[in-house]
Amino acid sequence: LFLPSQFSGLLGTVYRRGNLSFTRDGSALVSPVGNRISVFDLKNNKCETFPLATRLNIVCVGLSPDGNLAILIDEEGAALLVSLIGKCVIHRFYFHKPVHSISFSPDGKKFVITKDNVALMYHAPGKKREFNAFVLDKTYYGPYDETTCIDWTDDSKCFAVGSKDMSTWVFGAERWANLIYYSLGGHKDVIVACFFEENSLDLYTISQDAALCVWQCDTELDGLKPMPPKDAARENSAEKNDEEFLEEQPKSEEIRGKANPNEQETRDKVKYSRVAKYFFNKEGDFNNLTSAAFHKKTHLLVTGFASGIFHLHELPDFNLIHSLSISDQRIASVSINCTGDWIAFGCSGLGQLLVWEWQSESYVLKQQGHFNSMVSLAYSPDGQYIVTGGEDGKVKVWNTSSSFCFVTFTEHTSGVTAVTFTSTGYVILSASLDGTVRAFDLHRYRNFRTFTSPRPTQFSCLAVDSSGEIVSAGSQDSFEIFIWSMQSGRLLDVLSGHEGPISSLSFNPMKCVLASASWDKTVKLWDMLDSWQTKETLILNSDVLVVAFRPDGKELAVAALNGQITFWDYENAVQTGSIEGRHDLQMGRKELDKITAKQAAKGKSFTTLCYSADGQSILAGGLSKFVCIYNIKEQILMKKFEISCNFSLDAMEEYLDRRKMTEFGSMALIDDGAGDEDGVAIPLPGVKRGDMSYRHFKPEIRVTCLRFSPTGRSWAATTTEGLLIYSLDSGLIFDPFELDIDVTPSSIRKTLHQKEYTMAIIMAFKLNEKKLIQEVMEAVPSNEVDVVCSSLPDLYVEKVLEFLASAFEISCHLEFYLIWAHKLLMLHGQKLKTRSVKLLPVIQFLQKSIQRHFEDVSKLCEWNIYNIKYALAISQQRGMKRLAEETSVEDDDSLDSDSDYLM
Repeated sequence: LFLPSQFSGLLGTVYRRGNLSFTRDGSALVSPVGNRISVFDLKNNKCETFPLATRLNIVCVGLSPDGNLAILIDEEGAALLVSLIGKCVIHRFYFHKPVHSISFSPDGKKFVITKDNVALMYHAPGKKREFNAFVLDKTYYGPYDETTCIDWTDDSKCFAVGSKDMSTWVFGAERWANLIYYSLGGHKDVIVACFFEENSLDLYTISQDAALCVWQCDTELDGLKPMPPKDAARENSAEKNDEEFLEEQPKSEEIRGKANPNEQETRDKVKYSRVAKYFFNKEGDFNNLTSAAFHKKTHLLVTGFASGIFHLHELPDFNLIHSLSISDQRIASVSINCTGDWIAFGCSGLGQLLVWEWQSESYVLKQQGHFNSMVSLAYSPDGQYIVTGGEDGKVKVWNTSSSFCFVTFTEHTSGVTAVTFTSTGYVILSASLDGTVRAFDLHRYRNFRTFTSPRPTQFSCLAVDSSGEIVSAGSQDSFEIFIWSMQSGRLLDVLSGHEGPISSLSFNPMKCVLASASWDKTVKLWDMLDSWQTKETLILNSDVLVVAFRPDGKELAVAALNGQITFWDYENAVQTGSIEGRHDLQMGRKELDKITAKQAAKGKSFTTLCYSADGQSILAGGLSKFVCIYNIKEQILMKKFEISCNFSLDAMEEYLDRRKMTEFGSMALIDDGAGDEDGVAIPLPGVKRGDMSYRHFKPEIRVTCLRFSPTGRSWAATTTEGLLIYSLDSGLIFDPFELDIDVTPSSIRKTLHQKEYTMAIIMAFKLNEKKLIQEVMEAVPSNEVDVVCSSLPDLYVEKVLEFLASAFEISCHLEFYLIWAHKLLMLHGQKLKTRSVKLLPVIQFLQKSIQRHFEDVSKLCEWNIYNIKYALAISQQRGMKRLAEETSVEDDDSLDSDSDYLM
């Protein structure tokens, strides 16, 4: 725990907004999630969130054709150049205005971004030895309104740009004599997408009113003529750069297109003609076309609509292949992989991400996060799964190793306030504002128990005892605690005594004692074995918000409204320590706040507490972007974790931005949703469309729940951003343990060469270099493991177990390490049991690693058994067929011999 923790992964959110992109090989999908990106490995069924973030939410992602680089652009036009291999930021750039789209050329030498009504072409980073990663090459003018989309020809000679002014512009990436620019009309609404045909200048344009225009060019790509040097020089000298772009790159070339060029300018130039126009909404089913993607090799066009329906068409004949409704929300983004087999859909309204294999009509990936705030989380006893509950009434279970949600329970009809696992790890309990506590079975994925109260009440908190037999829930409105039996589902008792809403419940892990916290400034301790009597009442100075027992059950932590965390010896009702945490919360200032962040923080407090697995530290979080970790013994702040740097969320800034203040008040009060593509659109006077009550708002940053993993290797937090997981940074180079002057890598190898294995292992752990430990451990012959394990000192048994648990995660020597684990536990089991409380995180980490391998290997074995049985059945069938054929041949021969005899 004292090692620095680092961001490990983001769960609970799979897509927010922006464009989806498949990687070069088509087996992984890059999805923008707030101000981070997640990569979904569709073949290995894993998800990874990169440990880098932009300042605001990401709106567009551009992947280089070689799959090594990505450019992430946020809402204000700030860009990050990211290495997809190293997962790090290479360069930062600012485009000064919001960027609508970005696209690399197929040869990877250039990329184009569109902002306002211009297109800017840059040299791609890494292709030339430039001091600046982003070097502006050309600026293209033409559209009157904002640009919306880009597409390149296959040979990177030209690109097309769509606009909100209903026009599409074709520009030459280089100066061609017969194609500098060309403007295409023919639409009555905003251009959503434009696509070139394969190895051709023929073009498809698609508008928001669900119309498709097919454009034919009278020139092939080979027919483009380079401009003579003299003409190019004359044109360059005739044009002057705009002042804004002069600041960005003074040497960039500028191309200005005209919507209605004269006859002299179009002479001997490329010409387009519209050969067809098609409409998607012939039946009137689909109103708004929101996104589209085109696969050039298979001529497959995918279009997504605001109603959640998508179409597959074959071009240029416009034959409908498939149509399906996948959501009741607008499809914000569509992408096709390189082979044309998989289609990815993103729905920002519900946070859905789908990958559809259209030929087999099956889902490759189907994930959805909580589309409202997450409220609660809990780790399974082995640390393999996390369950989350949200305000949307859903209970979701996530796999910590793959980061995927594998089951969602939707039985609750209102927001879920608390979730927890039982000690077996196969039952999940959830409390809700709908007045029920439900138990879900992870074997059959069903709701097998529903606990209710005699009178309707809203449950605010939940706890289950260590045996998993007693379930308790606290009420918001009746100030009572309800106790049920898990076995029978009956209500056993109703505990009364509190005079305010119950805010938190916690069972002692070692004894059947329940602690209940309330807004009446008390914590009551109830003895479950003694007729549910009040054992003790702890009186505090302020309303109690949260209570938590230490893993060994000997200490109680309480957080109150005054910002204090107090620690209690609950058996003697004595306070053992306190932490003044109000100043550590460091509240941010909201856009509409009239007081400073420093003044606002005085009234704030921690709303969630959690002990570390070893019980030496405590995590605390609340209505702030910081999570604080305190050492309990020293009562000092060890570290503050900043859970987000996303300024798209409210209460992030410490000081008010004066640029956003006007004489009428804050600019945040102005609703800028009108005219946005998913807001209210009023294109003509008297015409009303869209949801007139729609409003944009910034969610406030907050931490609603914190939990430490039972393995002691990671902790998780449910926040406005999603479910964030932080794990121990295992990348430390030198962290010795009881190091002597004689312990060096050469002396360890010398000892190993002399076959003194126990001494070599002890020396390796003293130096504490992971690769050296692995080298020594794997040098021990398997028949010597028994002897080495029996001669290991007790202190090093624990260290070897911890190493084995981490080695199982990455090593392929499964049987060898299993022999080590088995011998250690058999020989030292009794001694380890005496220190079970301290060793529990290590044992659970080992159990998690072995369990994961067990599941993987058992699946493989079952698959192999099935294949062997299938092969045997086939060979048996062929043998019987061959026998039947031989028998029939023998019968024919005997018939022939009989006929010869008769003759």
